[in-house]
Amino acid sequence: MQAFTKCLLGALILLPIAGAAASALAGKRRPAWRERTLRLCTCAELLFALLLFVQSGKTGGEALKLDGLCGASLSFRTDGFRALYALIASFMWAAASQFSLQYFSAHGEHMNRYAFFTLLTLSGTVGVFLADDLYTAFLFFEIMSIASYPWVAHEETPEAMRAAGTYLFVSVICGMITLMGLFLYAHRAGDASFAALRQNAGKAELILPGCLMLVGFCAKAGMFPLHVWLPKAHPVAPAPSSALLSGVLTKTGVFGIIGIGLNLMDGCALFGQVLLALGLVTMTLGAVLAVFSVNLKRTLACSSMSQIGYITVGISCALLLGKEGGLAAAGAVGHMINHSLLKLCLFLCAGAVYMDAHTLDLNKLKGYGRGKPLLHAVFLIGALGLMGVPLLNGYASKTMIHEGLAELAAERSGFSAYRAAEWLFLFAAGLTTAYMLKLYICLFWQKKEADAPSHHAPLTARSAGVLIVTAVPVLVFGMLPNQTLLPLARLCSDFMNREAPEGPVAFFSAGNLLGGGVSLWIGVIVYLLFVRRALYDGRYLDRWPKRLDLEEMLYRPLIVKWLSGILGKSLGALDGLADTGFIRRGIPRAVNAAARFLDGLPERAAGGIRKLFAKKQKDAAGPRRS
Repeated sequence: MQAFTKCLLGALILLPIAGAAASALAGKRRPAWRERTLRLCTCAELLFALLLFVQSGKTGGEALKLDGLCGASLSFRTDGFRALYALIASFMWAAASQFSLQYFSAHGEHMNRYAFFTLLTLSGTVGVFLADDLYTAFLFFEIMSIASYPWVAHEETPEAMRAAGTYLFVSVICGMITLMGLFLYAHRAGDASFAALRQNAGKAELILPGCLMLVGFCAKAGMFPLHVWLPKAHPVAPAPSSALLSGVLTKTGVFGIIGIGLNLMDGCALFGQVLLALGLVTMTLGAVLAVFSVNLKRTLACSSMSQIGYITVGISCALLLGKEGGLAAAGAVGHMINHSLLKLCLFLCAGAVYMDAHTLDLNKLKGYGRGKPLLHAVFLIGALGLMGVPLLNGYASKTMIHEGLAELAAERSGFSAYRAAEWLFLFAAGLTTAYMLKLYICLFWQKKEADAPSHHAPLTARSAGVLIVTAVPVLVFGMLPNQTLLPLARLCSDFMNREAPEGPVAFFSAGNLLGGGVSLWIGVIVYLLFVRRALYDGRYLDRWPKRLDLEEMLYRPLIVKWLSGILGKSLGALDGLADTGFIRRGIPRAVNAAARFLDGLPERAAGGIRKLFAKKQKDAAGPRRS
């Protein structure tokens, strides 16, 4: 049984790599074989992940260690959280790959490259989730980050290349900061396994390495202020890739935040408060950006940023509440699962729209969904789930996070900021309702424009089946949260370092329904009084100030102007020294003098040693007798 589990672990990592090579070779001669390779590889990965998930439930988790690779060893483990997210990632890859067949029949450029890097990214992503130590997680994290770059650059338009450059810049720079933290941690603590993080919790000398390691993970999750890549990368990437970027790749960042935050930083109240503040800003800012957006996929991308903020709030509440934070931790992992499923559903719906209309501009998509009952039903299920409407999955996980935040506010009743955080949570949830209402009403209820594009490309049976399959978990998890989400949260208790509630949660109690209702009413009011009046005048208006773009306002000037300016002046100074003859004459003279000094150094050192020994012998002999 143990050998079988280890074989499954190895297969999950190596199969996509082999599939990537096979698809690249097949695609050069027979494109049909490339597509079959992509489908078969992702379906086989899903089967192996399902078997691994079942095995992990029976054995409680197994470990696989491969020595002598990459100058060290690679370690993997199959506990509940890791096996669960390997399964979710594989499911999403299989669904997106099936949907991509029709998507790329209309947008079929660079399909060889797409298939190769899609499978390579799958290997990197699964490797992160199954990693048992920080070295392994970092290695596969970087493989995943670099392999997913061609997704963003796929269309090769100026917008796509600029967004891809931002994505790569954030990935590389923040990855290097994470590596710096990893080196510091290894120097001070030695063991880089996730189990050792828990043993080293609370050590002051490991706080700085822990914070540095979190930078790369927070960037990949799309947290403020490292979120700048996310609203730009998702709209330009192909829709199946956007679903994976939003639903899975951001969760590798959350994986690192949980691993370090709830283990190494456990008990550090200041860190928990900073993480809570960042989560609240990310949650609110993402929702505000989505409200202002007039692009279908950009709105969903900004929504992903906001939902990552919800998850971070749940993690920070679990950290601040200590061992009493089981409900908040269950809400965080539950919302991770729900957000992955919801964004798979919604981004594939956006892909279905783009395949036909060839635009993402809301002003050109008004009324597009009229007469399309399947697309209407699936999008509505995803939208209501994201809004947090009862009996759909988003409501259950948001309720657990909200209860955790309310528990924190009650426990720290003397600190009113926690109570303000609870109200901000409800307001941000209301903004979610507002921007999803905007999308839904625009697509399915408003009248079509006279020049609205319509190519009448119906969904194939395969694509329609994929959309239906993505909507089913949204309904099941929402109607039966105590039978689905809560048991899955309990499976993740060990990795979360918090015990999930043993008994059922009163999801549909009057108090919880009231909290969900408050958010929904806030959203309706924001939509009617702000979106329809301030952001719509016969056309949807893009009124977000361009000068507030953090990338253009801070990051690009910092790198392109300031640092390049400093470097340019330094090189100019050296060039000026060369013109004065300093470089031509002064440096050779200094080098020659140093060489002469070093050349005579052994003789001088030997003479000094002889004198030292002669002095010691003289002292040992003592004074002469008179």
